[in-house]
Amino acid sequence: MFLSLALGFLVSGITAVAAASSSGCVGTISSLDDVSSATQCTTVNINAFTVPGGKTFELQLLDGTTVNIFWKFELGRPPIPGDVSADTTTSSGSENLIKAVLTGEMTLLSMETTIGGMAEDLFTGKLISYCGTAFLFNLASARISISGTLNDVYVVNSPAHVFSITNPGPLTISGATVDNLQGNYPSSRSGNAAAAHNTDGFDVNSSDILIQNCTVLNQDDCLAIKRGTNITFADNYCEYGHGISIGSISSNTVVSDIEIIGNHVVSSAYSFRIKTDTSATNSVVKNVTYSDNTATNCTSFGVLITQSYPSNLGTPGNGATISDINFNHGTTSLTANKGAYMVAVNCGSGSCTGDWDWSGLQTSGGKAGSIINNNLITGFVDTQ
Repeated sequence: MFLSLALGFLVSGITAVAAASSSGCVGTISSLDDVSSATQCTTVNINAFTVPGGKTFELQLLDGTTVNIFWKFELGRPPIPGDVSADTTTSSGSENLIKAVLTGEMTLLSMETTIGGMAEDLFTGKLISYCGTAFLFNLASARISISGTLNDVYVVNSPAHVFSITNPGPLTISGATVDNLQGNYPSSRSGNAAAAHNTDGFDVNSSDILIQNCTVLNQDDCLAIKRGTNITFADNYCEYGHGISIGSISSNTVVSDIEIIGNHVVSSAYSFRIKTDTSATNSVVKNVTYSDNTATNCTSFGVLITQSYPSNLGTPGNGATISDINFNHGTTSLTANKGAYMVAVNCGSGSCTGDWDWSGLQTSGGKAGSIINNNLITGFVDTQ
């Protein structure tokens, strides 16, 4: 089997702060032997070639580099002209066969990027686990770490998580599309259940990030902030998955200064969720603001804040602190289905603190949920 990356992804317009030390030459990569010399240049063109089984294709780029590639990610299909492909016939398929470490300040402008990873033979029941995260920041269990901007990437049918973000500096992602609609349907190995699982759109594990004007159609979190500060998620569209989440939060983790602004969540199990592990210790979630969001056709919970993860409303732990959670800058409106809870808050003893101004939250449909530590929340009444 080949793990295939069809070249055609144009990455251009890359700029840098510290480009003075780089060379103005043009490097071409047609095999692994070309990598070390080509990456001494600030323009790198990648031609079709096959990465031998067990080897790693790694790019350590200079600041200010322009990379000209086109990536079409197709699993379970043979390579076609223009592919960079990894020969996995002699390996387990779980190694870091393709790895790009983009070390500089750079801007990635994708003209037309399609990744098709949902091959039938990759499904095992509901869990798609062949190659881990699909694209860019984690590709085939390999990591790409960038800062700068990434624009207009189009991802189709990822095999699992799509963007797993560990940026070394400020990063803006704009206009990305994750289209995993095919995963809503059963495959030959999933019985009557939807075939896709764990198809998170954006998993954030870093700071100073803006994600804006993106579309995610999937079966898991549209956004999951696992750790980091100064993160804004603005004007995005999320459908069919698990909505906009912070967490799950494990031990020794900080999430703070989060803005969730102007997003539209449709037909998702959860609309807005904060989840800390029951066993979490020494962790903090603080200063989270929701404003001008809209959620419709919520199927389980409109707003869920729980410290009993992986249970929704189990016995909460109190080793993580959640503080200053606000719906107070512009109106956030949500409509829940008849059987769904509009709002539920499940805090451990003394572990939800600070100011919780929910005067901008409007709910309808659904049913009222339990709110523990109700004295924290001001400006909102949960009614059926």
